[in-house]
Amino acid sequence: MADSADRLTATDRHPAHDLAGRWASYLQHDRRRSAHTVRAYVATAHRLIDFLGLYRGEAVAGDSLLGLGSTDLRAFLAHRRAEGLGAASAGRELSGVRAFLNYAAESTGNHAQLPRIRAPKRPRTLPRPASPEDAVSLAEDAGAAASEPWIGARDLAILLLLYGAGLRVAEALSLTARDLPIGATLRVTGKRAKTRVVPIVAMVKQAIEHYAAACPYPLSGDTPLFKGARGGPLNPDLVRRVVAAARRRLGLPDSLTPHALRHSFATHLLARGADLRSLQELLGHASLSSTQIYTAVDAARLLDVYRHAHPRA
Repeated sequence: MADSADRLTATDRHPAHDLAGRWASYLQHDRRRSAHTVRAYVATAHRLIDFLGLYRGEAVAGDSLLGLGSTDLRAFLAHRRAEGLGAASAGRELSGVRAFLNYAAESTGNHAQLPRIRAPKRPRTLPRPASPEDAVSLAEDAGAAASEPWIGARDLAILLLLYGAGLRVAEALSLTARDLPIGATLRVTGKRAKTRVVPIVAMVKQAIEHYAAACPYPLSGDTPLFKGARGGPLNPDLVRRVVAAARRRLGLPDSLTPHALRHSFATHLLARGADLRSLQELLGHASLSSTQIYTAVDAARLLDVYRHAHPRA
């Protein structure tokens, strides 16, 4: 395999990379997958191609992908695990590989014959919800620490949207000026361009209105509702950095991420009697099984309360 590495070092020696490029366009334009999903899936495809070039010692073309067996995929996953890939990430890597191989087969008019291989088992982890007080304190601290008042109003509005309406970061940042003025509900476009209607509580509505009034840049038409410091689209990484800084200042756990605010929204609704079907619609989950994890979250919370409060526990 070392000799193979000497012979095959340039990625452009693998014609299958062109196929991966076409797959990226297909995922983005035909399947309407998010930019994050496209980047992750296509990166997996390129890693597979490069690995096969070294593993087999020959250039990898699109048609050579059709003959892959379970041994090939196990070797690829073993290689990735040796690089430090966790069980959950390995499962996502295998999912990307399967999708790419399926596309490779269909692009040549063949029916995909995917090797049978199981993803590594991963421990079932539960989302860690924040308390309502911590979620609101986080948003308020982020707003107070901003460099300018209008930026503080923006950060407060975004974080309250994540907790108060259960939005993903990408969903909040995809809102446009056309969503103003904010009413009792908001139409949100989620994964795979699926739209849903979420209720907007008074606290969230007021925060967005305050930001819109303070924003120094025009808010009209299809321009992003939440602006960056220079008036352009807001980078999602900035939201994560804002949360991390506020979390450190308040001494809150590292598990309190922007996505944990969405988990907290779901858990608190369930604790107050929301049914799973309604919660599924509010979160924009395609499958009810994605929502059912919150029953375990709530059960864990109730068990913790029991252990600390019940005299016989």
